[in-house]
Amino acid sequence: MTKLTLSSLLLPPLIFIVFASSPLTIASEAASRGNSKPIPRFMGKFAQPNGGRPFQYETRYFEQRLDHFSFADLPKFRQRYLISTEHWTGPEQMGPIFLYCGNEGDIEWFAANTGFVWEIAPRFGAMVLFPEHRYYGESMPYGSRDKAYANAASLSYLTAEQALADFAVLVTDLKRNLSAEGCPVVLFGGSYGGMLAAWMRLKYPHIAIGALASSAPVLQFEDIVPPETFYDIVSNSFKRESISCFDSIKKSWNILISEGEKNDGLMQLTKSFHLCRDLKRIEDLSDWLESAYSYLAMVNYPYPSEFLMPLPGHPIKEVCRKMDSCPEGTSVLERIFEGVSVYYNYTGEVECFQLDDDPHGMDGWNWQACTEMVMPMSSRQESSMFPTYDYNYSSYQEECWKGFSVKPRPTWITTEFGGHDFKTTLKIFGSNIIFSNGLLDPWSGGSVLQNISETVVALVTEEGAHHIDLRSSTAGDPDWLVKQRASEVTLIKGWIEDYHQQRNSIFSI
Repeated sequence: MTKLTLSSLLLPPLIFIVFASSPLTIASEAASRGNSKPIPRFMGKFAQPNGGRPFQYETRYFEQRLDHFSFADLPKFRQRYLISTEHWTGPEQMGPIFLYCGNEGDIEWFAANTGFVWEIAPRFGAMVLFPEHRYYGESMPYGSRDKAYANAASLSYLTAEQALADFAVLVTDLKRNLSAEGCPVVLFGGSYGGMLAAWMRLKYPHIAIGALASSAPVLQFEDIVPPETFYDIVSNSFKRESISCFDSIKKSWNILISEGEKNDGLMQLTKSFHLCRDLKRIEDLSDWLESAYSYLAMVNYPYPSEFLMPLPGHPIKEVCRKMDSCPEGTSVLERIFEGVSVYYNYTGEVECFQLDDDPHGMDGWNWQACTEMVMPMSSRQESSMFPTYDYNYSSYQEECWKGFSVKPRPTWITTEFGGHDFKTTLKIFGSNIIFSNGLLDPWSGGSVLQNISETVVALVTEEGAHHIDLRSSTAGDPDWLVKQRASEVTLIKGWIEDYHQQRNSIFSI
């Protein structure tokens, strides 16, 4: 898959996909005292390799066209991809190819956090392929990040359509070189990668026989879902653990503003929240807190994890426990610090906090959010613990123009991939797509949550969080997660068997 402001810009991650390192912030006319609301993003901010390589693969590079949709003589670029043929049964047995659609970040990070694909590959005799998304990681057009991100002209080839074409060209060329034209391709993806997997199945049905789209908010565009959906789900995750916890967070925003307006207020907040640098704007601290709450909702896993940060199992429960167990007389902001420290400093090793680790905010997702990945967000006073915020497209457009000299195209994604009347469209034109979602994930509100047909199915779990099904299995996996993954394996097995049966019947004629 945060707020959209170039001073502060989904996702969720995503993707993210949740908040960009320095989110684009869209100021709200309805927000009091100039408050603005970050637009959540996916996981790209965290998508950096951490040195470990839990799975074995080769790293290769493929020369890609910069623009697949013109005949202009443009420079090509090297797309990185990870490949493992360790368990592949080869072209003779038409062993399948499991292709993960790379997200908005370093592909090694996504490979390390998608254990499900690696774990099921041996039983299918599958090749595993992780192509990197253009403009992320090492897959930089023009030879360097600085040149690729130089301006709107150099960034203009960073689109979902171009990325899907990259995947299609790469796997087609790979199959041809390996004499594996008959090997079926199954797509996987989580968050923004899940959106790409679903869209690729729809746009390139001749290349991929099916797609597992986990936590893929393909409906989070225009007015298809209510704009307050994301923040309502985050808020409900806290409310279900503790009403007092929810209320403390809801009260804290006005208290932050009041404290910040005092003569030495910003300095006192700097000390209270153990910040590494002097606080210059109250909005920076608010964004930092909002990011933590949204990410906590996304990774509210039932077991300890280090996906984004080192966190305990059921982290929101732990946040609220910390806040509610403070001694009587503890101020609201002191409780907030105790709670948010679970996310930012659960290990206790952090001495001070950096509010932003990318002062320029010019990561690739900011560009994508300012061009085609326009996802309206708002926050309602009645149901949300966040400051009230009305989606304001005019402000959004102004910020994008300031940051990139580009105007968003908010209806392009639904024009290119669909979304309106999605049930009819998917029923008529779609097949072999799994939309998997956990209802604790705030991005689930923008995904497909009902079966569309016998072959376009929704696997929904009440206690699931952001693409938990794609993560490696653990001893602490609850029964519902084990069953969900078993259902996914059964469906994928059926796709492959149907492919082989149909292919054999055609060639036997």
